[in-house]
Amino acid sequence: MTTAYFLLGIITLATLFYIFNVPIGGAAGPEKTRLNYLQERKEVIYENMRDLNFEYRAGKLSDEDYNSLKTSLEEEAAAVLAEAARLQGASDPSIPETKGVRA
Repeated sequence: MTTAYFLLGIITLATLFYIFNVPIGGAAGPEKTRLNYLQERKEVIYENMRDLNFEYRAGKLSDEDYNSLKTSLEEEAAAVLAEAARLQGASDPSIPETKGVRA
């Protein structure tokens, strides 16, 4: 009887060790930068814009709702693109700074 409890205890400890053991440096995914996050966010916003257009063409949204949501998504996309451009410009010194210059 005590041998069965001993084996059960060993199996329990081994199972818990397997479940809760986190390998050092092996389980972490690639490090995300702010630029990677902004790229993913841009893709999500564009997908939402496509979905919004589809829903509008399908007649599921009123003109007022469509225009409101479209404006909101466009503003968010502009902010994401501006920040991404700023970060890319900061990370690439060969690109000249054009802040305040109008074309």
